[in-house]
Amino acid sequence: MSFFPKNKTGFEDVLNQMQDFGKNDSNWRDGKTWSLVYHAGNEHSDFIKKAYSMYFTENALNPMAFKSLKRFEHEVVRMSAEIFHGAGHAVGTMSSGGTESILLAVKTYRDMANAKKGLIRLPKAISPKPEMIVPESVHVAFTKAAHYFGVKLVVAPLDKQYRVKVKAVKKLINRNTILIVGSAPNYPFGTVDPIEELGQLAERKNIPLHVDACLGGFLLPFIEKNGGDIPLFDFRVKGVSSISADIHKYGFAAKGASVILYRDMSYLKHQFFAEENWPGGMFVSPALLGTRPGGAIAAAWASLTAQGEDGLKEKAALVMKITKQIQEGIKLIKQLEINGEPEAGIFSYRSVDEQINIYAVADILEEKGWHTDRQQKPECLHVMITPAHENVVENYLQDLKEAISIIKQSPEKNKTGNAAMYGMMANIPFRGMIKKELLKVMEEMYSVSGETPTLDNQGQNDLKTIIAQKFLDLRAKFKIF
Repeated sequence: MSFFPKNKTGFEDVLNQMQDFGKNDSNWRDGKTWSLVYHAGNEHSDFIKKAYSMYFTENALNPMAFKSLKRFEHEVVRMSAEIFHGAGHAVGTMSSGGTESILLAVKTYRDMANAKKGLIRLPKAISPKPEMIVPESVHVAFTKAAHYFGVKLVVAPLDKQYRVKVKAVKKLINRNTILIVGSAPNYPFGTVDPIEELGQLAERKNIPLHVDACLGGFLLPFIEKNGGDIPLFDFRVKGVSSISADIHKYGFAAKGASVILYRDMSYLKHQFFAEENWPGGMFVSPALLGTRPGGAIAAAWASLTAQGEDGLKEKAALVMKITKQIQEGIKLIKQLEINGEPEAGIFSYRSVDEQINIYAVADILEEKGWHTDRQQKPECLHVMITPAHENVVENYLQDLKEAISIIKQSPEKNKTGNAAMYGMMANIPFRGMIKKELLKVMEEMYSVSGETPTLDNQGQNDLKTIIAQKFLDLRAKFKIF
């Protein structure tokens, strides 16, 4: 059977099919999703779509052919540098998202270390791999970057407030260290690492410090401008050499827009790629991608220009208002506790009652239509506030209270369904087996058949649930763990 259509299909029919395919997707339009989508309202979204469409076909691969895109990128970088207090010296590029920005930073510092002879002196007794020191809570994109670019990932532990321990970082530094990383804030807990202390350490040791502000880069500065107490994390800290920040998160741009900024050109130049001997001509690229979609660059410029400082301050104030309401509601539920002291609209909460499995709470919330991200270390639920949640605060807190009440009345829910699977996944000792199963699932999803594994789970299937089911099957078959 051929999968490629033999005949033409009308545009309207295709669009109707596409709309039908999305029926079971997460309900972000009604504020039921706590991650993945950053919605600033229908009017803003319609505007961004128009801005994207204006440059839908243009390609930023060649800035000489599309000077408009180069202008957009240049001005987005300058705007970003200004809010991070790097105006007049900070330089950078746009990227397709946080992962690319992080990959670029790691690649840059690896190449920079290689270019500076004598920076890393490697006796035969130790590994030749360059090393970067990251917090335990750092985004997984750094793990991916380490894998891609042959850099050893050295993980530093967190304190009780879920911030990296600077003393631990100091002890981990050696002659192979090419980079120190801090988050502002980290994804799992929404806490900002002690960037000032890390900056002092980095400056003293002459090691670059990258601040991953992909999540909060376009939120924290405007919370601060509104009078919020935000610890310094940007170029005001002398040791900070680079910052990554996603515009498609709290800058409310179209997906595919991030910036990677460096303190000056002495760093950025190591990000560039050039090849002079290709038969196709001389080639130079500022980032990882060759073809760079013009729509995402144009829409990022449009979003920042249209909102301005006042608009982003208003949205930051709204995000923090909603955050305060939800956090205060959670604090009134004695079975729950917020992890650490998060500074922005990102946080997680866990159960402090042995009779309440937080994953069982997530199961019930999903039955009520909420898309809830489950986390581990510790077992908790993740919340990321956007303006789209303004009208769902009371409903969410009421459903959360009801979930606790249901579990108290029916404690067997703690050991059934996804609660049992996720609990097992978080505590199973054989982590290598989990990694193998994850890779097997990806093989199935991208095989010739291309069938996505599914579960009967109210349309809320995800990789973790699928893997957990596989391990339940293995446990039953072999009577292990």
